[in-house]
Amino acid sequence: MCTPHGRQSALLDEWKKAANIVDMYFVTATFSDESVPYFPNKANNYVLASFKEMPSVLGDIKSYGMDQLAFMFSFNGPLFERAGEKLNYVSLYFTKYTNGDPAIGDLANVIARRDRVKKASLAEMQLVAAEQPRFTFPYAKNLVILEVEGSETHQTDQKYCERTRRDVARKGIMLNNLVSFSILEKLK
Repeated sequence: MCTPHGRQSALLDEWKKAANIVDMYFVTATFSDESVPYFPNKANNYVLASFKEMPSVLGDIKSYGMDQLAFMFSFNGPLFERAGEKLNYVSLYFTKYTNGDPAIGDLANVIARRDRVKKASLAEMQLVAAEQPRFTFPYAKNLVILEVEGSETHQTDQKYCERTRRDVARKGIMLNNLVSFSILEKLK
């Protein structure tokens, strides 16, 4: 779940104590130029949280009245996962490939060679907002999420993800950047 950071300080306090929330981060978002028309009411700063049960989180968000877009990502399956110590950057890409496509195996093999990628997953995206955007994002069910471990700058992590995307493109699999989240602080 990725909800705009702002006036929901009471919600953040609740989530810090909630057993349903596994991890929670304060992040800054960088949307790609291609995605901006689909998300006109986006924010710059978000709270990125992983949770166990969706209904309670959605209820919390709706009860606090959202004036900007919130994003919910449902994982379809991990491509791979390795142990890591510090999550520093999360980059989301969209692709035309879906779970079960042979290209997904090639994608996983290329990304697995990148040592700082802590986890790569296939995911779907839902928008949570008071008013839905005019345009529907066409690749909402075809997302690839990379979680990068790092201790360097966010610009270095962004360049690392771009090199990873280019490595995947050399195999003939196009990934297009949707949004990247630079983790500024771990809240839980």
